[in-house]
Amino acid sequence: MSNGPPPPGAPTSIQSLVGDALRETNELARKEIALFRAEMASNVRSLFIGLACLVGAAVFAVVSLLVLIGAFVKWLATIVGSEWLSALIVGGVLLVIAVGMALWGRSAMSLSTLAPTRTTRQVRQDARALSERVSG
Repeated sequence: MSNGPPPPGAPTSIQSLVGDALRETNELARKEIALFRAEMASNVRSLFIGLACLVGAAVFAVVSLLVLIGAFVKWLATIVGSEWLSALIVGGVLLVIAVGMALWGRSAMSLSTLAPTRTTRQVRQDARALSERVSG
């Protein structure tokens, strides 16, 4: 038995066909794994770049918000005639907004909202259908 490919027109044995198929499958699997690794490395790099951009945007948004609040306090001071009173008004309004958001967020995160109701309902329906098939 020779290791090279058979001459054209010569019959090939099942063993050589199986061996060729296994070799090609192994080579294909290695190439697929290499492609997967390269693609995942690229995806992870893109993910980190996107995450860094989001963090940078959040920092700039917070700084911009602070500058705008300061400008609003100064503008309100020209209307009320007192900078400390305008700072107190703006701070109070922001505090009320923060408390309202915290209460709303707490209610949104209650355990009853986190329960997988649709999945539970679907499992019950599946169990009921399965028991009907088994019993009848």
